[in-house]
Amino acid sequence: MNNKLRWFVLFMVFIATGLSFLDRQVLSVVIIKIQQEFNINDVQYGVINTAFLVGYAIMFTVAGRLIDIFGSKMGLGLSVGLWSIANCLHGVVNNFNQLVASRFLLGVGEGGCFPGAVKTVNEWFSPKQRALANGIAIGGAAIGAVIAPPLTIYLSSDYGWRLAFVIPGLIGVVWVLIWALIPRSKNLPTEETAESRAAVIPLYTLLKSRDALIFILIRFLLDPVVYFVMFWVPKYLHEVRQVSFERIGELFWIPFLALGISNILGGWVSDKLIAKQFSVRTARRTVMGGAALITMSAPLVATVSSAETAVGFMALFMFAHGFWITNYITSISDIFGGRGTASVVGLSGTAGALSSLVINPLIGVVVVSYSYTPLWFATGILYPIAFLIFITNIKYKSK
Repeated sequence: MNNKLRWFVLFMVFIATGLSFLDRQVLSVVIIKIQQEFNINDVQYGVINTAFLVGYAIMFTVAGRLIDIFGSKMGLGLSVGLWSIANCLHGVVNNFNQLVASRFLLGVGEGGCFPGAVKTVNEWFSPKQRALANGIAIGGAAIGAVIAPPLTIYLSSDYGWRLAFVIPGLIGVVWVLIWALIPRSKNLPTEETAESRAAVIPLYTLLKSRDALIFILIRFLLDPVVYFVMFWVPKYLHEVRQVSFERIGELFWIPFLALGISNILGGWVSDKLIAKQFSVRTARRTVMGGAALITMSAPLVATVSSAETAVGFMALFMFAHGFWITNYITSISDIFGGRGTASVVGLSGTAGALSSLVINPLIGVVVVSYSYTPLWFATGILYPIAFLIFITNIKYKSK
């Protein structure tokens, strides 16, 4: 029963991360309708997006800390409940200021999503199964990104843009009610049960930890790359590749489907290596090193002739990122266990969000002053650099 229950818990986490990406992407699809109704300009739209990122960045660390203290059941449940209510509030706004406030609240709620997801996996799964479980858990986000555009277009076309926010929000409320019925994990199926129940690592101790700082640095370096793909690729396809708006909708989901598949596959490969007597450290390094090599193909996006081939290389890059991020997050769990995993995931997530806030305007400067080509070349070298930082600094107790 416990085994079936933990896989059901994992399925619920998969749904939660899927809802998080679905909910945050609704606005980007319906913004044209909202701009017309509220007379919102592009500068104000930028402010709205910034409101989300500020709330997200702050709460990533705060929520991670609280989830380590109070556990994943309460922490993830409150996070999903808060962002679901915030999403519903988008459907009743009547002006720019209300939309900014709703967006900020959405970011605050979603800040607890991934710390809560990783903490849940840590509480319910052993290290030998943890990579696959983390891959499934965070893979929901990519699937949510795939589903969001067509679902939002359908709902907004048939029922209006307001219900495009309200209906996913209500689904989140139902999720919370189901989550509340799941019992806490009293008998953690991990090899560090006693350690997981010990006192949470003090925040100042984490901030002095070399391992924690390296994980934070890596996320600071790489998160802007993922935001570049999410925020700038549609414009790149339209402006550089002359792809129509309708065709972008037909192509842009492909890289995120590749990401969702590789999140799960990257965890499965890592766990299989451990089953074949690879050490945990070697398994994580092997998968992350292979992923870093594959990301070096990113500059080919700028050199191929057709838009479809370019999207294919984008999908290859996101496929590699899925392998990378699953094993990166699982490595945090390997090292910090139940006493600090959510906190370190939260700190690193905040670092990534803050980095993205700074880098995204600079991306615009590069695009206007030069082209997208330098950005694709930068994308191709950052993961190998991050991997070198990882293998030279992150130490495992067990070799």
